[in-house]
Order: sequence, then C-alpha cells, then structure tokens
Amino acid sequence: MAPGRILDASPPKLLNRDERDTVDDESEYGFTRTISEVLVTQQRLPFVPDATKTRLEHAGTARANVAASAEHPDGTKEDDWAARHQHQTVLQQHVDFFDPDRDGVIWPLDTLIGLHKLGFNWVLSTIAAIVIHAQFSYPTQPTYLPDPLFRIYSANIHKTKHGSDTDTYDNEGRFIPQKFEDIFAKYAQPGKDTLSFWDLWNALKGQRLHGDPFGWANAFAEWGATYLMLWPEDGEMKKEDLRRVYDGSLFYTIAERRAAKQKNH
Repeated sequence: MAPGRILDASPPKLLNRDERDTVDDESEYGFTRTISEVLVTQQRLPFVPDATKTRLEHAGTARANVAASAEHPDGTKEDDWAARHQHQTVLQQHVDFFDPDRDGVIWPLDTLIGLHKLGFNWVLSTIAAIVIHAQFSYPTQPTYLPDPLFRIYSANIHKTKHGSDTDTYDNEGRFIPQKFEDIFAKYAQPGKDTLSFWDLWNALKGQRLHGDPFGWANAFAEWGATYLMLWPEDGEMKKEDLRRVYDGSLFYTIAERRAAKQKNH
C-alpha cells in the first residue's frame, strides 16, 4: 500500500459546545441535545437532519437494504448497486464481496482471497481469515452443531453483531442512517465529513461499552482494517467511502482498481 501522510503526533483537543455548535437547540428544534452540567453531551452532538439540505427522512428508522445518508438518501446508485442488492440486508451486502459464487456460504479461503484483493498481504489476510471465521462461523450456523470447516452463512450474518460498535447496523442487519450520521456529528471536526486517525480513536473510545473486551477488540480490528484498506493520503477517511464500506460496494471498486493497476505493471 502506498503510504499516506504521517499521522499527527497528538490528538486534537476535544471541543466545547460553543466551538462545535452554536445552534440554540431549544428554540431551533423544541428540544435540547446538551446539558451544561454534563460535558459529554456538549462534546458529542447527535445528528439532526436539515430538511433544506437533504431528502433523508426518518433518519432513525432502519433501512433493510439501503445504506442511506444525508447526501445519499437512496443509497448507492453506482452500477445499480441498490437495485441489484435489494434482496439483501445492508449487512449481507457488506459481506457479499467475500462470497464470489453467491451461494450464501463464505469459506475461510474466500475471506483470505477477498482480503488480499483489497490490498492486505498474504500473512495478514491469513491471520484475519482465521480470526474472523473462528469467531463468526458458529453464530451463523443453521443448526446447533459447529461447522468443522468454519464456514460463515450470510443468511445469519446478523448474529455476528457485537457490542461497542457504532450501532449503524441493527440486530437484524439493517442500516440506521441516524447512527451513521452520528459518527460524524459526534466525532468529526466541525465542518468536516471526514475522520482522521484521532477522530477514529475518539470514536472507538466513545462507543465502548462497560465489560465488553470482545466488542472493544473487534471494533478496533474492524476500524483499523478499514483505515489500512483506505489509507487516505491526507490521513482522513471520507464519509462517502465509509458509507460504501457499510454496504460493501466499495470493496468491488477497490479490488477492480487494484487489479487494473497490477495489470498495467
């Protein structure tokens, strides 16, 4: 992978309410998002849709098959992605790339090859495939018996949801726009729709649940892998790239781009 810029040596200072948002919630919305006595409510403001800037409605209602955002309320339109995948939940779409024969069964080898196509070396891809299938094979099994081949069944992929995540996927594998937008409303720097390394670090800390080391580790690994895969030149992951990671459409784009680049060399 081509190196991006050197990471900042120190995290950005957490901003207070006046620096993050000057909106008077009470007069603007009829409710308040912050309490002066509770600092964290001032530092992490939830997303409120602006009807003058987006067609996104009912942001808190989960979308079964569309990764909707304020900028893309109808999900991914490129290559008719949303239409072609309307029979899958967004979480099923997320793992679709790792099921090349579309039979609903993801083998460890499928995951290994898929990760390598996304730019991870063979060693890291092998380790990741082992860890992923060791953790997530059994929860997706159609029976109570474990699979000795450690296959993952996409029909039950919603059962792999863990704690300390962003809750953008709900327990059934649907996509909640509000939770996705909250990532940026709470943790991105003011006026930005990007996440730097330190923004991501603050998000991981902010989403941690008490007594959930399994969730902490998985969230760190998943977001760390996402950052490595995208490896932004300016050090900041773009909102649209992350939205397309959630619905899996970006995996195909990255793999095709890398294949074309290797072919030309």
